[in-house]
Amino acid sequence: MEWPCYHARVATTGLRELKKARTRRLIAETAARLFAEHGYERVAVSDVAREAEVAEQTVYNYFPTKDKLVTDREQQIQDRLCELIRSRPPAVTPAAAIRDFVLDETLAGIPAIPPEIWRGELGHLAAISPTVHRLMLELTDRQAAALAAAISDTTAVTPEVARLQGIALAAVFRIIIGDAGRRTSEGQSQAEIAHELRPMVENVLDELDRWLSLS
Repeated sequence: MEWPCYHARVATTGLRELKKARTRRLIAETAARLFAEHGYERVAVSDVAREAEVAEQTVYNYFPTKDKLVTDREQQIQDRLCELIRSRPPAVTPAAAIRDFVLDETLAGIPAIPPEIWRGELGHLAAISPTVHRLMLELTDRQAAALAAAISDTTAVTPEVARLQGIALAAVFRIIIGDAGRRTSEGQSQAEIAHELRPMVENVLDELDRWLSLS
């Protein structure tokens, strides 16, 4: 007699999580569109809530501070990078472990982002806003520390070498974010940006792979 109730609870939980994911995405995309239209500094959290048709507290439930509306996607990327590094086979370097994700998901996914959202994301905003540029630098510092921890936990290197490797891997995303933002400001299309960044990033990852294989 407990099984139907159990499955009902599981189904309800699944629907609840799906609704949360949709609400989170709605808020993030609404914020990006508003940032693209008006600039980061001119948009308040209350503006995002009103445009998304949710309570202001709902925005804060998903994004505790305004800057999280800009950096949330990069936080998700950081989590995925750490997961890939921690789960890699012993003979695979951290650079090789993240290669496919960086090239075939992160870069390849750029053209699919709606233009009205793309211009409201971290890269372009960092290129035109000193405030967001500072957020980007802080984000890459946190990313470097997180990647260093993942490397230290899975590689027989000293803590200072792990920190150096974390900084190097985080620099890959700093290059992507910085170049993508600059090129967007200069009028390049998302397809052009993805196409031109790919060989640059491939070269950087190849160099890092060679270096890390010597560690």
